[in-house]
Amino acid sequence: MLPLIVVEILEYVNAAGVSPFAKWREKLDATTRARVTVAVLRLEAGNFSAAKGVGTGVFELRLDFGPGYRVYFGKDGEQLVILLGGGTKKRQQGDIEAARARWQEYKGTKAKRGNDGEHTKV
Repeated sequence: MLPLIVVEILEYVNAAGVSPFAKWREKLDATTRARVTVAVLRLEAGNFSAAKGVGTGVFELRLDFGPGYRVYFGKDGEQLVILLGGGTKKRQQGDIEAARARWQEYKGTKAKRGNDGEHTKV
């Protein structure tokens, strides 16, 4: 029997109280939103097979349908994932830069507070 890995998924929330991931996800049509949700649930189950590192501790989960959707996240240890945002292949480089900046902000505010703060549980 394979060991059960459960990963906690949180959404990064910026200083203004906004989750960039939730904001992006809300703009998607219902079918795409459902497919993104399934992909995030796979992360929660420990399945990172469709993810690759894009530098500075940020990962890109690739969803190969439509315009090539992407979900950006950082791993805080082995069992905590912080969703940083989403996008498409067309805007990939800008989305990666935004996710990297959010990850740096998350790490900086976490170090100051000594915890993971006000991030939203998925």
